[in-house]
Amino acid sequence: MATLNSKIPEGTLAEKWTNFKAHQNLVNPANKRKLEVIVVGTGLAGAAAAASLGELGFKVKNFCIQDSPRRAHSIAAQGGINAAKNYPNDGDSIYRLFYDTIKGGDYRAREANVYRLAEVSNNIIDQCVAQGVPFAREYGGLLDNRSFGGALVSRTFYARGQTGQQLLLGAYSALSKEIAKGSVQMFVRREMLDLVIVDGRARGIITRNTVTGEIERFAAHAVVIATGGYGNVFFLSTNAMNSNGSVVWQCYKRGAYFGNPCMVQIHPTCIPVHGDYQSKLTLMSESLRNDGRIWVPKKKEDAEKIQKGTLKSTEIAEEDRDYYLERRYPAFGNLVPRDVASRAAKERCDAGHGVGSTGLAVYLDFKDAINRLGKHVIEARYGNLFQMYEKIVDENPYETPMMIYPAIHYTMGGIWVDYELQTTIPGLYAAGEANFSDHGANRLGASALMQGLADGYFVIPYTVQHYLADQINVPFIKTDLPEFEQVEKEVREKLERLLKNNGSKTVDTFHKKLGLLMWDHVGMARNKEGLQKAVEEIRALRAEFWKDVKVPGTMHGVNVELEKATRVADFLELGELMALDALNREESCGGHFRDEFQTEEGEAIRNDKDFMFVSAWEYKGPDKEPVQHKEPLNYEYIEVKTRNYKEA
Repeated sequence: MATLNSKIPEGTLAEKWTNFKAHQNLVNPANKRKLEVIVVGTGLAGAAAAASLGELGFKVKNFCIQDSPRRAHSIAAQGGINAAKNYPNDGDSIYRLFYDTIKGGDYRAREANVYRLAEVSNNIIDQCVAQGVPFAREYGGLLDNRSFGGALVSRTFYARGQTGQQLLLGAYSALSKEIAKGSVQMFVRREMLDLVIVDGRARGIITRNTVTGEIERFAAHAVVIATGGYGNVFFLSTNAMNSNGSVVWQCYKRGAYFGNPCMVQIHPTCIPVHGDYQSKLTLMSESLRNDGRIWVPKKKEDAEKIQKGTLKSTEIAEEDRDYYLERRYPAFGNLVPRDVASRAAKERCDAGHGVGSTGLAVYLDFKDAINRLGKHVIEARYGNLFQMYEKIVDENPYETPMMIYPAIHYTMGGIWVDYELQTTIPGLYAAGEANFSDHGANRLGASALMQGLADGYFVIPYTVQHYLADQINVPFIKTDLPEFEQVEKEVREKLERLLKNNGSKTVDTFHKKLGLLMWDHVGMARNKEGLQKAVEEIRALRAEFWKDVKVPGTMHGVNVELEKATRVADFLELGELMALDALNREESCGGHFRDEFQTEEGEAIRNDKDFMFVSAWEYKGPDKEPVQHKEPLNYEYIEVKTRNYKEA
């Protein structure tokens, strides 16, 4: 059994990362050529890690599920990336970014990791500017900043509403340089199907070529997974359809502990669900909350008329509008953290004040900003986002308010890692959203890009090298070892079982049923009865899946249904663990909101006495209860208190 050792370095908070780097083990340039590293994933964390390790001189194999790293889901991030540069001179600092992140995560993140994230954030901006990332600039040419939720300063760097795309192109350029140089070997259209462990260390992976169907083996001295989160367990989410949690789940089943699986983020500014045949949801950037004001009709009868289509939003008088975030949280207003904004929207809609045909929407209104700043300023800041909204909804947001509603977005949970981003399996590392992250129970906006690039550019290159320093005498790992043969055999058996099942229902049928179960019972609000019901119904659905799923085609060539089936099979197991973790955590914190633990005003009630820890779950085998381990969270440098966004 693995043990939880967070391996936090000695020293004060500001000295820990410096101390680690000063005393880490190094590999000389000639020896780096003798060592191979597998990096799975080509989003910001994966591309940055592969490029950086290649630049150092290691032999890197990088695996991409798409046809190009440029299609990684990091491209979808819109609003910006945080850094403590304090260019606006409004009081920001590394400590304040650290504090806001800990507070935003409702005091459920590891102090040392979060401080390091804030510490290296400034390096990220310098790196990206040097790569040519076209961050927005003020008239005088200086980099511009805007505000995001959970902060009273402007620290978010952005490139209109395309920040993720521009940052990914920067990482892709660094990666392409290493591919051309030969230090990184790129494998596109590969999906990792399992992890191979040799003598207790991660030594390789099994993949499927999604074009030819070929099952392949790859070996290395260390493995880095950077495959994103598992939000698609809910079926409807803001994630790309190809995003999945299968790689982290495979690592979990091979012995890597899973951290905080119940911690998922609900994003407040999503275009509402519009039909039963929808396959994903579209996010509107949180940056819109800088200038947009969120409201619903004060009178229920007005809301009902809007739902029926007999009244328009523009016909509601100013005095009849409830700007509920400004009313409830005067200090932060529309820029409260995502979990707070999401619950407030749900509360208004549940109370009968929601708008749209379903009543499950609120307004995001730019009328005041356009009157104050002029349409041309709003267009320059958010033009592509407004265009995207109009194409999807067929309404002009310059003239009528946008309609938004909360949706599943990011996952704070993931593979448990120590300070060095190493999992409980030696030689296996997790970066970016694939690990249980630096965000605790809720991620602040514009911090996902920050964490992905921090891990990839500035953490993994140091920590993986530290691990590999005693591996220089280990020859290149061979893929004809019995461990590789056994894992490949298990992979083939799973695929063949799915193909031979010959049931009557499609994969999507089961995925949609699971998604509804998860949203209803493990979504924005949870309670003991619902979570217990979810565990039972997920188990029953999983049994039905393996009895009655129909997967057409063969293992050879392109088979999208087979790809989806393997992922849904994993989701049906992961969903149960999420519900178990939520059931175990008898408190409300961040994105984990239990109905039983709230104030009269609907605010979260944490239980620091009993639940100030990271849940780290150990897999014990099929149909066996997982074992929960606890990593205590000790806060030495900040005062732990109830989150308050009503006052500064």
